[in-house]
Amino acid sequence: MERKLYEAAVEGSVVSLLNLLHGDALLLDRFITGCYPETPLHIASMLGHAEFVEEIVTRKPELAEELDLRRSSPLHLATGKGHLNIVKRLLQVNADMCFVCDRDGRNPLHIAAIKGRMNILRVLVQTRRKAARMLIDGEETILHACVRYNQLEALKYLLGTITDHKFVNFRNSEDNTILHLAAADKQIEVVNFLIATSTVEVNSLNADGFVPMDLLLQEERDSKFKAISRSLLCVGAVRSKDTYLSKHKLKDVRTKILSPPTCYQMNASYSKYKVSKNINGKSHDDDWLEKKRSSLMVVASLLATMAFQAGVNPSGGIWQDDFQGDSTSNPHKAGGSIMADTNPSLYNYFLAHNTAGFMSSISIVLFLMSGLPLKRRFVVWIFMMIMWAALYAMSMSYLLSVYRPTPFYDTVPFKVTTGSYYVWICLVLLLLVGRIIRSIIKMI
Repeated sequence: MERKLYEAAVEGSVVSLLNLLHGDALLLDRFITGCYPETPLHIASMLGHAEFVEEIVTRKPELAEELDLRRSSPLHLATGKGHLNIVKRLLQVNADMCFVCDRDGRNPLHIAAIKGRMNILRVLVQTRRKAARMLIDGEETILHACVRYNQLEALKYLLGTITDHKFVNFRNSEDNTILHLAAADKQIEVVNFLIATSTVEVNSLNADGFVPMDLLLQEERDSKFKAISRSLLCVGAVRSKDTYLSKHKLKDVRTKILSPPTCYQMNASYSKYKVSKNINGKSHDDDWLEKKRSSLMVVASLLATMAFQAGVNPSGGIWQDDFQGDSTSNPHKAGGSIMADTNPSLYNYFLAHNTAGFMSSISIVLFLMSGLPLKRRFVVWIFMMIMWAALYAMSMSYLLSVYRPTPFYDTVPFKVTTGSYYVWICLVLLLLVGRIIRSIIKMI
């Protein structure tokens, strides 16, 4: 029965499919539970039999998740052959298949870019934009694939969709950016487009210490060389090496840059960058955000604990008994703060700063534990600013706490404490200004 179903898939015969299912209602289920090199849905998707595909996914949508021997899904095959209608139907069944990689580490978006299937690439990106950030072929981006396979239109579309500076300048396992690849292959249009419309770094060094300009200066001075060199020099490109390579060595360097990474390089670079390639499509930004969130949670919890302890047990201690007062002392009650009675103004300052530090820290803990989708760098930066404010408030609380027990006749400890505090404040302001300047430069 399975052989007949394969034949029906090759022919795209819906009538034969229905007859076979009438004779064996569990025929499609066997392709889910059994071990087969490929399913009828793979064959129909590859050959473009839209009606046959529709009939199968309507009856067994789970088959859209099955992988063949090369770990390709039906979506991979339909994308590679350019069958737009089938791609759209498979996305309706399970759009998360965009994150699934085949044996070569490529998801359907990578295949669409490599093949130049622009209509399909647009649909896939609009459906699952994050899948375009997944890495392929030894930790290369989809942009590297566009340059390797001379797909300028796909590169233009992706750079218009994904404008992240780090992603555009991502380095592969040999530290080559997309500009290195374009320069090594003397792709004039790609180089001109990159330096004119993107934030690509023109003086980025690869693992061999070459910048894109070095690769051009090693070449023979043909018309392509002059055109690309002129473009790079206009945007400030410089050389990093003054030595010239022999023709044999130059050929090895260019071959190394332009050759697709091997499986060994893929495994090595995976250990280097630790980027997930599972169905979640986790990117470098996701890792950065997760680390920042974890750090914020730890620091905020620690600050909240410190503020709580300082609040319930302020400097100077608390009264242990009730006292009605006399001619020389004011009355007080057990459990009250000694500092509040002996130095009310100082206690008020202390309480205000300690409360500010505690509320700031506990607010961050609350938001991080709420489960809200706080996956924007901007939101994390706001949390970090709040954390800086909490650190400032806690440092003031400390200064006010040690101020009271410090004897006025002994001014050295007080001067040391106050001086240290002002040095710390200057350091915080310096870091804050540096962070603001860095953010402004990135925006420019």
